[in-house]
Amino acid sequence: MSIPETMLAVRTYGPRDYRVEEVPVPKPGPGEVLIEVEACGICASDMKCFTGGDLFWGKDGSGGYVEGPCTAGHEFAGRVVALGEGAGELHDVALGDRVIAEQIVPCGECRFCQRGEYWMCQVHTIFGFKQFANGGMARYSLYPAKSRIHKVPESLSAGETAYIEPAACAWHAVDRGEIKPGDTVVISGVGNIGLCMLQIARMSDPKLVIALDAKPYRLELAKEFGADVTIDVTQEDAVAKVQELTDGYGCDVYIEASGNPASVNQGLQMIRKLGTFVEFSVFNEPATINWTIIGDTKELNIHGSHLGPYCYPKTIAAIADGSLDVKPLLAEAYPVSQFDKAMEASLSGGVLKNLIVPE
Repeated sequence: MSIPETMLAVRTYGPRDYRVEEVPVPKPGPGEVLIEVEACGICASDMKCFTGGDLFWGKDGSGGYVEGPCTAGHEFAGRVVALGEGAGELHDVALGDRVIAEQIVPCGECRFCQRGEYWMCQVHTIFGFKQFANGGMARYSLYPAKSRIHKVPESLSAGETAYIEPAACAWHAVDRGEIKPGDTVVISGVGNIGLCMLQIARMSDPKLVIALDAKPYRLELAKEFGADVTIDVTQEDAVAKVQELTDGYGCDVYIEASGNPASVNQGLQMIRKLGTFVEFSVFNEPATINWTIIGDTKELNIHGSHLGPYCYPKTIAAIADGSLDVKPLLAEAYPVSQFDKAMEASLSGGVLKNLIVPE
């Protein structure tokens, strides 16, 4: 196939300053893989970056994570259209393969990478936020030589392939919960990733899976995906309800996926002594808590969860065989040139996963 010289891309310059521009199509160097993007999801972190979250831009507009201008998007997959020298052997891919790269490009040299803990790489380059690793809101994207690339079955739709990244993150968070058969598991926040967490948590044979959210349509979806109990936190006392359902003990595992600081305190009140609290969300502002609950009062296990390490193969397999269903979570697909409209729809909170597709 003929690869054009230029393409349209969504370029990140600053908070609420994302521009659709014509840019050169990258050419792969040694070990690099060029893909034609099929679809790219808009993530909650994309929204927080767009609206100016401190994590991304710093409190005074400097010192944040983003190095712009860069092409946005980290939830994307596509088809191999060009290979740099040695890239086919390095990544075990060929022209025409459908592939996805994990969202982090690890350095391979730091202490964490040397221990196999690549998802915590000290350099920590994530697609879509750095000039070195431009993202998927464009027709073509370049996977650097140190990317971790996985093949994707032909049976998956473009939307399903874009869902692999958030679903892998969900799987890692559930793994961090160390759910045991018979446990009561609470998932706070059943948006895109929370609804994946719910399905994955069910695979560990818990006694109850309880979904918390402030949006009724999400709670309805949670019921469809197998939640035993759903609680609208704006209408019910969620802590009292969970304690009632657990003979006053509280839940065994609490997975925080809402991004709301109030959910952290709620979880600490709701979880039983010696329970496991998994913190997944990215927050726009700090959460203030009483650390005595974690230590002297309940002796809790507090587990963070970051990215989807070692979860891509099983996530791809589960989406392919239908045991993890993401089709109902897909909303609208917008061409690159309509990024503003797509972001506006995502920020409305009234939809699930919007996609950006190339043009």
